Amino acid sequence: MDELTAQIKDKLIEILNLTDVTPEDIDENAQLVGGELGIDSIDVLEMVVMVEKDYGVVINNKEIGEKVFSTLKNLVDFIRENSPEVS
Repeated sequence: MDELTAQIKDKLIEILNLTDVTPEDIDENAQLVGGELGIDSIDVLEMVVMVEKDYGVVINNKEIGEKVFSTLKNLVDFIRENSPEVS
């Protein structure tokens, strides 16, 4: 697992208060929103704020948001491709 993926897993566990989840429990390719983690639309708003604040990436379009937050892999790839702070 690369550093950015590990970092985002840790942040998701923290901001979404997933107390019974470890980073190893989060499958990069599993459905993120509406999947096993129980992430809902309110959680998505928290994730949007985290991505904007921590990585300087703005997600202001519903269609893009749906694609980005469909899986952890998509989220990591989107941040990697669009963040001025991530190489």
